[in-house]
Amino acid sequence: MTRSCLCNRIARITSAALAVSALTWMPALAQDDHAHSSLALPMSETEQATPQLPPVMALRDRAELIDRILEERLDTVIPQIMREQGISMWLLMAREYFEEPVIATMLDARSMAARRRTILIFFDPGDGSPVERLTVSRYGLAGLFEPSWDPADEPDQWKAVADIITERDPANIAINFSDLTAFGDGMTLSQYRLMTAALPDAYEDRIVSGETLAVRWLETRTPTEMEIYPGIVRTAHALIGRAFSREVITPGLTTADDVRWWYREELSRLGLQPWFHPSIGIQRQGEEGMLSGDTVIEPGDLLWTDFGITYLRLNTDTQHLAYVLRPGETEAPAGLVNGLRASNQVQDILLNHFQVGRSGNETLALARAEAIEAGLDPSIYTHPIGLHGHGAGPAIGFWDNQNGDPRGAGAVNANTAWSIELTSYSAVPEWGGQRVDFRTEEDAYYDGETVRFLDGRQTELTLIASD
Repeated sequence: MTRSCLCNRIARITSAALAVSALTWMPALAQDDHAHSSLALPMSETEQATPQLPPVMALRDRAELIDRILEERLDTVIPQIMREQGISMWLLMAREYFEEPVIATMLDARSMAARRRTILIFFDPGDGSPVERLTVSRYGLAGLFEPSWDPADEPDQWKAVADIITERDPANIAINFSDLTAFGDGMTLSQYRLMTAALPDAYEDRIVSGETLAVRWLETRTPTEMEIYPGIVRTAHALIGRAFSREVITPGLTTADDVRWWYREELSRLGLQPWFHPSIGIQRQGEEGMLSGDTVIEPGDLLWTDFGITYLRLNTDTQHLAYVLRPGETEAPAGLVNGLRASNQVQDILLNHFQVGRSGNETLALARAEAIEAGLDPSIYTHPIGLHGHGAGPAIGFWDNQNGDPRGAGAVNANTAWSIELTSYSAVPEWGGQRVDFRTEEDAYYDGETVRFLDGRQTELTLIASD
């Protein structure tokens, strides 16, 4: 297939994404009273000032829950997105140590990586029949896919794939290639050549891009995921609460890097993982920009953190602010308090512009225009979150581009999770009118009607005593 043909097919299937409708879900699976009850918290608009760390699940319990969620996702998300996109067959391929982004999220909890060459095939026979899930691989996947290849009978794995395709005669065959997003670009050139060499010529013209399927699979959240997501965010909030306290910070002694590495050590102790190295920044009266590294935290500093964990395959992303009280102070200067309130106001404006089918770029433009009209100085860089930290789906701004971006051209969909990430800048009178950056980021869920924070949002500066 020529590059021009591939690009044309990408364009056709990408444009179809703009008309995607909201998903309708079956009721959530019955909750396991022991496996994830500590994480099954209600969504809340109010964030606790000093949240308690929920008990961290044992690895075996995590594996059982991961596999149960994966089965729910395969049973519900796959038929929904294939039918809304009009796809008969979706073929995914990964090689050991070279993971395809989508396949990595379809492996069971005991499969750490693709084995040899892992090929997964979804086929919709139509007429409301169940979607077939086949694995053309040497090893199975926990009973979630039907093993469909015996190397003893057919040594050529791609020939086995071709036989499955010709037997089912799909109207189209989606494979993952994309100029726009890594999430939909998992098919390598070498594997594409091997696959098409094994296929009868008539089927090559039926190949289309699976880019939109990949994005829809990754961005869509299910009922059981949303039962536990607030508790996962609570876990992150509890760790931030400890990091921004005298347990970790001794003003005049502790450096920004000391706090960053405390996060890493504590996550290791708990058996949890970060998905990026935590950030700690210091804004200080009379100092330009954000201080970090070996800078010692002092009374009067405004601290910023950016922290995210991966737990049960779901990710968090949070930015909070704290003020280090000067001796004799009991509250932060009013200019700092008002600066955070301005960022909260930008959050409110942005959330009011979420609408199914509206592009990320349009959402950005509407929110920025309203915020600027209100006298605010915003910078919005909100992104989907879920199975990846910077998740699949349309971006709503980038910190270095507030004018729209090809990555924000896609439609906002229902049943998606978001990091509501943004900042506003305010002059602080108590700091001589110094322009201060009030960064904030909170994880939320959009059900197609409203955006709700998973575990509240920061509306008051965390205060750290200096004596």
